[in-house]
Amino acid sequence: MKKSLLASVSLAMTIAAAPILGAQAQARDYVIHAGHLIDGVNAGERANVSILVHDDQITGVQDGFVTPAGADVVDLSQSTVMPGLIDAHVHLTLDLTKGNAQLQSVTKSGYDETLEGVGNARLTLLAGFTSVRDVGGDTAVVVALKRAQKAGTIPGPRMWVSGSILSPTGGHGDPANGFDPALTKPEWQDGIVDGPDEAVKKVREHFRDGVDLIKIVPSGGVASVGDDPQAQLMTDAEIKAVVETAHTLHLRVAAHAHGAQAIDHASDIGVDSIEHGSFATPASYTIMKSHGTYLVPTLIAGATVVEFAQKHPELLGPSMAEKALAVGPIMAKNLYAAWKAGVKIAFGTDAGVYHHGQNAREFELMAKAGMPVADVLRSSWTGAATLIGESRIGAISPGAFADIVATDKDPMVDVTELQRVRFVMQGGRIVKDHSEPRI
Repeated sequence: MKKSLLASVSLAMTIAAAPILGAQAQARDYVIHAGHLIDGVNAGERANVSILVHDDQITGVQDGFVTPAGADVVDLSQSTVMPGLIDAHVHLTLDLTKGNAQLQSVTKSGYDETLEGVGNARLTLLAGFTSVRDVGGDTAVVVALKRAQKAGTIPGPRMWVSGSILSPTGGHGDPANGFDPALTKPEWQDGIVDGPDEAVKKVREHFRDGVDLIKIVPSGGVASVGDDPQAQLMTDAEIKAVVETAHTLHLRVAAHAHGAQAIDHASDIGVDSIEHGSFATPASYTIMKSHGTYLVPTLIAGATVVEFAQKHPELLGPSMAEKALAVGPIMAKNLYAAWKAGVKIAFGTDAGVYHHGQNAREFELMAKAGMPVADVLRSSWTGAATLIGESRIGAISPGAFADIVATDKDPMVDVTELQRVRFVMQGGRIVKDHSEPRI
């Protein structure tokens, strides 16, 4: 995307959202009276707890309901209070539910993606997801969104972004798949890597352009034309070049991988997470455990593409429906097997494959797959926060960001309650109360 485009979009968002920045700049003290507290750190729940908030941080957690002088009281004494939710796999500038993916890719401009990303970020925050990892989008656009959110220009979750996916020519992340070669966009080459030298250069360019992590696609995928999800399409040498370069630059590496060979090789080489992991085997779990590799399961994406294939095949490009019907049904079984084997799990949904703001449906699907609700919740707090590498999210404890959500009923009893979050605070600022948006 040209710099003039970015400058125009940034200026427009700044002018349109000036009141947001002003509101965020005002430091306030709150005390939250939590009827039930799940703090994301300790097992079990606590009753009748006060959470002290100054500016954007939690400064204390005390038993009983206390009211410090000068603090505004937030009465959640009839609610269950938890840390802000974290989604480690979203695409804020993507929405496959709005029409055929191939058509969108040649009819949308960077302007469209940026402005849609602003709206999708807001929906995600209002759903209770105060932090996300965006693992695939135009580098300039998602970096601009991240910076705008951090500056208070737009409302949205805290963002850790990968920028354009690194893919071999013809791989899952090659935007030119399925098109007449005469049809192209300059940004379609942003993530193409063929050979270790190109891989090293692209990682360095992404780092220069402001990303927080690198996303690679060592296997084929579902929502792409012609590639095989079972096949390893990046060479070991390319994967190694990415991992070594990224880790030297203190960037983590997420690897989209469906097939067992790609999962095993990428994990053994040292990627930090496997996204999807559909055809993993017991041997895959052993390798992942030995390297501390996380699985980000994205069950809602699997369920959604199966529904598309059955009811709305027109939303999918050539070969996508067939792949969706093969991959989608096995993802839940894989999550349970991975959890049972002791693989680390980080909550992630693939938002953008389904409607933004419905991220919490993943909790229900994970629980239905057989993972205990307590572990499902921890995957969105400790699991996702540790994968991202930020200790100040995913917990209600002194020193953590004041990212706090509440539900009317206890999600440990009914996990679908997380689809009805009634209170959201992010960085000490109330953005939703009594189920009504304040942004």
